Amino acid sequence: MPESMVAPEAARESLRLEQRADLKSFLGLSLKNGLLNLVTLTLYRFWGKTEVRRRLWTSTYLNDEPFEYRGRGIELFIGFLIALGLGAVFLGLVFAVQFLGPVAALLILPAYIGLMALIGFALFAAFRYMASRTAWRGVRFHLAGSGVKYGFRYLGYLWLSALTLGWFWPAAQIRLAAPLWSGLHFGDRRFAFDMEDAKQENVYGPFLIMWAGMIVLYLGFAGVAFALFAASDFDPEQVSPAAMMALNYGIILFFALAVILLSLPYRTAMMRCIARGIRFDGVKVRLEVRTFAFGGLFLSNIVLLAISLGFLMPFVQARTAKFIFSRVKLVGDVDFAAIHQSRETGPRQGEGLADAFGLSIV
Repeated sequence: MPESMVAPEAARESLRLEQRADLKSFLGLSLKNGLLNLVTLTLYRFWGKTEVRRRLWTSTYLNDEPFEYRGRGIELFIGFLIALGLGAVFLGLVFAVQFLGPVAALLILPAYIGLMALIGFALFAAFRYMASRTAWRGVRFHLAGSGVKYGFRYLGYLWLSALTLGWFWPAAQIRLAAPLWSGLHFGDRRFAFDMEDAKQENVYGPFLIMWAGMIVLYLGFAGVAFALFAASDFDPEQVSPAAMMALNYGIILFFALAVILLSLPYRTAMMRCIARGIRFDGVKVRLEVRTFAFGGLFLSNIVLLAISLGFLMPFVQARTAKFIFSRVKLVGDVDFAAIHQSRETGPRQGEGLADAFGLSIV
């Protein structure tokens, strides 16, 4: 074949991900959303959340081209109303069973079990909604799979984790991430999740630190409390209510801070683990994040939210996005010219259940 007739190789692109959000603009957005939430008794949060996502998406660039967020506040509001209706049915069932006697009260057990499965369904639905409202170069993402199956898988993994005193949970988190990422599509091209590569990241070492640390923490507290109340000169009735309240809140704050610090190595390792398993057309993902850097971000975010009474949530989300994306490395290249638009349009309503359970990430 003459050289001039040789077909050219498909143009493949290496990938570069950047987050270019102007954090100062998110301070103004935080104030605006916070005030409007106060005026509307939090009803504005659906439209506020949509604006936060739109700004975050459009400030995230892949190969110098921004992502798009196509969701609408009304979709999140409709999803919330659906979740509200389901919650009313559940509470009504719990209330009604109380009048049917102790034997009939056992009927409520399946409802509580179903509630745990519903949490898994809510996680899947939130991921599916955000994927379907995300586009790049005009091509939509979408998530395939069954939310019901995912919910029951989540329920089963919770039970296994409980039976193993928590030791199955790291494996459960990896197994729960797999159907989300392997079901994700960009146009007509599917992502994949390499379970074996993900398992190369050591998550059980950090989990052991967290697990053992919490046991030591609780045993230490129990020992101190027992010694304190066993002391002959200690009389709780002589302690003023204000001092007792300060003591209680101090204990809660200490425990919360200790649990956060103990969990940071595991949280960081799990983030690296899940990122390591993600594949797209041969591209591998690596997340170069370390415990101390992530811990500094996490703790400073808590302080910002505490002193602002939650008003700075959009700002916190923006600085977190910049932190994460600046540490994402994409290894490999993609032939984007071979990817075409999918007919899948995604759900019509937003992730109301995830919002109700407090599971929505952004």
